[in-house]
Amino acid sequence: MTAKKITLALLLLAGTAPALAETPKDFVAKYAAEAGAGFKPSAARGKELFSKEFGASRDMPSCTTCHTRDLKASGKHVITGKIIDPLSPAVNAERFTSAKKIEKWFKRNCNEVLGRECTPAEKADFIQFAIEGGKA
Repeated sequence: MTAKKITLALLLLAGTAPALAETPKDFVAKYAAEAGAGFKPSAARGKELFSKEFGASRDMPSCTTCHTRDLKASGKHVITGKIIDPLSPAVNAERFTSAKKIEKWFKRNCNEVLGRECTPAEKADFIQFAIEGGKA
């Protein structure tokens, strides 16, 4: 392949990069589709999930234990003390834009707080709640 062809190919790929970017709404749609036909994401259900005390962990009974009740505020991990960036995409533009990070944190946090993995419906509801930036 000549240098001209390589340069052209790279320019074409670079021009499509923004089209490949994922947004929180893209993930809501993805999880809603996985939840099944007719499923409609609900910020109210997302808020309920976020606020509910599950009791699977004595140290982390609910999401709000570490994330606070305000999605626009920073949180703090109750065990490690690590600061957690806000969950609301309105104040944290990187939130819910990487499938790899979303799956990593849902898997870890749902298992710790709920005692199981979250369902696609719960993920869609929660991200919808985060997009709306509400308070629990």
